[in-house]
Amino acid sequence: MRRMRLALELLCWCIALPGAGADEGAYTKGRLNLPFVGHTTFGKFPPGDMDALSRRPDFAVLGVPNDMGTQYRSGARMGPRGIREASTLYQFGHAEVYDADTGETYQYGDVLDVGDVDIVHTDQEASLNRTREAVEQVLRAGVTPFILGGDHATTAPVCSALAVLSKPVVLVQIDAHLDFVDERHGVRYGHGNCMRRCLEMPHISSMLQLGIRSVSSTAKSSFEDAERMGSKILSVREVRKLGTESTAALVPQGAQVYFSIDIDGFDPSIAPGTGTPSHGGFSYYEVKDLLREIIFRASDVVGLDLVEVSPPYDPAQVTSLLAARILFDAMGFIKLKRAQTSSPKAEL
Repeated sequence: MRRMRLALELLCWCIALPGAGADEGAYTKGRLNLPFVGHTTFGKFPPGDMDALSRRPDFAVLGVPNDMGTQYRSGARMGPRGIREASTLYQFGHAEVYDADTGETYQYGDVLDVGDVDIVHTDQEASLNRTREAVEQVLRAGVTPFILGGDHATTAPVCSALAVLSKPVVLVQIDAHLDFVDERHGVRYGHGNCMRRCLEMPHISSMLQLGIRSVSSTAKSSFEDAERMGSKILSVREVRKLGTESTAALVPQGAQVYFSIDIDGFDPSIAPGTGTPSHGGFSYYEVKDLLREIIFRASDVVGLDLVEVSPPYDPAQVTSLLAARILFDAMGFIKLKRAQTSSPKAEL
């Protein structure tokens, strides 16, 4: 026992070496809380039911383990669990996060993991309605939802729930595919229809679709429909040519923004674990920089979803780790922006 105690003390001492940050005591007080210890919530943040929203956390993480809208490889139903497990890597022993790239220190604030929507197998309509109702409950509490998919059909009911905010919202999509098919063999609420369904909603004022590429995205007529209905569409090459700042400037200054991030917007070399991978995608830093520029340009971010992570196709957990990392980045940017501008959380 004495040897074990000494080994633990040595481990804590090594973690708390000088240079660890302003609050070095955070490494030696309380539980070490290693990734493989304890409950597997997102980022090891506290779990709670919807009643816990009354304390007004900054963010509520909600899983939607539904992939009934998938046309090719299923498995995204396991996405919320995979992302949660991967997220534990980034959250132990730290009271705050120092970003060596920007020189900024982020605090994620008060985050609550409210669990998953109760999916009804084989009943897409019921499952999507339950998703909308759950997100409405989060928004009515004045909390920013972070949604873990699930396939991209998830986004339509989430955006439908944004109507309770009674304000126009700009939808920013990062994706390999346009997802703008109107109807295919009677299917209107699959993962290939979601962006069209969203842009049909009166409170979605405009849409910016970034990273769209590959011959499998959709028919030319769908591109024409999207642009006619108010969407701006840029491929990965066009974003790179235009640059991060100019791309972000396509979002109106001071807009209320909702992000929908399909993991296949990233290149499959770093995000292979997805149902419909497409070569030529974004790098991690490209998406991170786009998020930061748009978040600091917006009045506030009213919500975000990250979809199409499919753990059965994810070697070495690299896709889930990437998904968790980009979610933490978004939380940090939003919290920093709100602190700098004293912007309140979205309220009814």
